Amino acid sequence: MGQFASVDLFVIGGGSGGVRAARIAAGLGASVVLAEAGPMGGTCVNVGCVPKKLMVYASAFSSTFDDAVGFGWSAQRPAFSLSALKRARDNEVTRLNGIYDRMLENAGVKVVRGRAALVDGQNVTVNGEVYTARKILIATGGQSVRLAVPGGELIDTSDAFFEMETLPRRAAVIGGGYIALEFATILCGLGVAVTLIHRSGAILRGFDQEVRDFVGAQLSDSSVDLRLNTEVLMATAVSDEVSLTLSNGDSLLVDR
Repeated sequence: MGQFASVDLFVIGGGSGGVRAARIAAGLGASVVLAEAGPMGGTCVNVGCVPKKLMVYASAFSSTFDDAVGFGWSAQRPAFSLSALKRARDNEVTRLNGIYDRMLENAGVKVVRGRAALVDGQNVTVNGEVYTARKILIATGGQSVRLAVPGGELIDTSDAFFEMETLPRRAAVIGGGYIALEFATILCGLGVAVTLIHRSGAILRGFDQEVRDFVGAQLSDSSVDLRLNTEVLMATAVSDEVSLTLSNGDSLLVDR
């Protein structure tokens, strides 16, 4: 294990917070090292805001084509290709990764590719090297976890949503927050039969009640099957499908 020269600031995590802190510190004259095990940009760029919003835009076109008929347009409905969307979306994410890399380089931040671990209050190890720092900033963000029920390994996390190679015919989305609703809306817009399962009696906890009511009605109008006051108790593999056992006694068969 080697020893690296001391630096003023060591940042663990190359997401929005870590990158911004590293750039500002370097711009003020500090010597800065940033460690990131994955692509630069964190959740927002790679498995959050950016790819999700691009998929929201893509899914909205299905209703736009339908609306166009009422305005005099007549044409054969175009076919959708998930692989083409995924390719274009991933190209945009890669472009943003590069921008983050260049911003750090231009600011004079040394980037280390690897998973960092604290040794103590002033030392960090990455790839067998120990870095000593006056200050250490932990900016690792969060990580998605699987649902803690029997058969939970059959249920995808939100990260896996962006790795789909083909669209399922039927999908269940578990949760009632805005991310779950966006995923449900995307899938529905792309022609998937979607069931949204939420343990509470209303979606979007913490939001204005009028917003909650309006969005719930919009989901139902878009053919999303809302199952409120319902929890998933168990997941079971049935051939290439997944059977979900629900707290209301029902079972639900889906592809994802």
